[in-house]
Amino acid sequence: MSKKLTADATAAALAPASFEEAMAELAQLVAQMEAGQLPLEASVAAYARGSELVKFCAAQLEKVESQVKVLEGDMLKPFVAVGEGEQ
Repeated sequence: MSKKLTADATAAALAPASFEEAMAELAQLVAQMEAGQLPLEASVAAYARGSELVKFCAAQLEKVESQVKVLEGDMLKPFVAVGEGEQ
């Protein structure tokens, strides 16, 4: 049980400060993995960290999307490029 608490505390301490910070760290991890710079165990750890960063970014995007929907209310309409809807 203490390992679970320690893991949760570690994850909270390593949480990115912002969406941009998470994306930058994710890009760095991907570059290292693609370059083959990491040994197997480090690659697995990088993959796990990348997965957490993706979840963080997805949650941030969902949060912002919800905020935009609230701000725009019923005014959200599908985007129609100029010339597409006219005939």
